[in-house]
Amino acid sequence: MTKRAKAIAYPDYGLITKPQDAGQQSQERHSSDPKMKKTNPKVDAYISEDRKWRKESERLRMISLGCGLTEELKWGKPCYTFQESNVVIIQEFKEYCALMFCKGALLKDPKGILKRIGEHTQAARQARFTNVREIVEMEPTLKACIYEAVEAEKAGLKVILNKNPEPIPKEFQNKLDDIPALKTAFYALTQGRQRGYIFYFSAAKQSKTRESRIEKCRRRILSGKGFND
Repeated sequence: MTKRAKAIAYPDYGLITKPQDAGQQSQERHSSDPKMKKTNPKVDAYISEDRKWRKESERLRMISLGCGLTEELKWGKPCYTFQESNVVIIQEFKEYCALMFCKGALLKDPKGILKRIGEHTQAARQARFTNVREIVEMEPTLKACIYEAVEAEKAGLKVILNKNPEPIPKEFQNKLDDIPALKTAFYALTQGRQRGYIFYFSAAKQSKTRESRIEKCRRRILSGKGFND
């Protein structure tokens, strides 16, 4: 039996169809928009989960697909690519959800919507939201940023990174020397993810706090994840 969609009216930003089957919703929208790329079943499953930012993630998903990007699930998050290069990633945090532009530093951003993720982030930038209305209002600007990011990929543009290595805190170096698997996993990370951990550990003023942070992050490093993944 075909599942029927349930229409829910949300104030001020119109009528949104919220089906019981997220995959069915994505397929229906795809079929009505000839420019929209095919959805990925893994992302269907991700979107269908009962999560705080579900409606916001679905809207960002439709915008990204509508710009002709290919949908994948990477690092447990919806990722949108152009010719196998990562362009944007949907992220969910406690206080907000975001559309992260992987090479956001290259974009002009005349509206000033892109935020640096952290003090030491070099390439990535985030557009942050706390409700669907904000996404709807910013949709034209988001699309313009996505198209600009795609043009940057077509042109082969790259963010010039500061590759000066940051000193590794002695507490972390000791841990790397004691645990070969941790050392292997850490140096298998991208330079950006390595720097993220080093900055986080180094920011603690006391040795005891640095050790606590290292222990807290050890499992993430062994899993191949960055500090912000």
